[in-house]
Amino acid sequence: MLNIWYNRVTENPNDLSPLVDAVVWFENELISAKQEIKLNGSYEKQSSELPGIMEYRFSQLQEVEAIIEYLEKRKEKLFISSYKKYLENYNKTLSSKDAERYANGDNDVYEISMLIIRINLLRNTYLGITKGLESKSFQLNNLVKLKVACMEDYWIKG
Repeated sequence: MLNIWYNRVTENPNDLSPLVDAVVWFENELISAKQEIKLNGSYEKQSSELPGIMEYRFSQLQEVEAIIEYLEKRKEKLFISSYKKYLENYNKTLSSKDAERYANGDNDVYEISMLIIRINLLRNTYLGITKGLESKSFQLNNLVKLKVACMEDYWIKG
């Protein structure tokens, strides 16, 4: 299951439908990921499952970051072609700064910029999930230490 969405998104640069499907899939995964952060039930079971969960969610984060990097490269390419178009079509009557402004305002460049912002938001949510899982690991470690110290009468209030 390694990099399935990255491969689909990068297969055909002119087709954005795999990107939309990827965003929907990653957002659906976040629903179950948020449940994995909760600390409830047997802490022994949660302690044993946590490394696998952490690896899975971290690899999803890495895939989202790879998709962002790919989109950034596509944006650069679109920007350069748009910038070049404005400089050549206006016979150097535009300054390079003006051409840059026009290129940034080009529809294709703008649309991919908005997609990048959307995917960045998704990435930041996955970063929050990994931070939550790290915190859960810390708390589980504390619970194990309490049990080792024979302090088994503790309550977790939610």
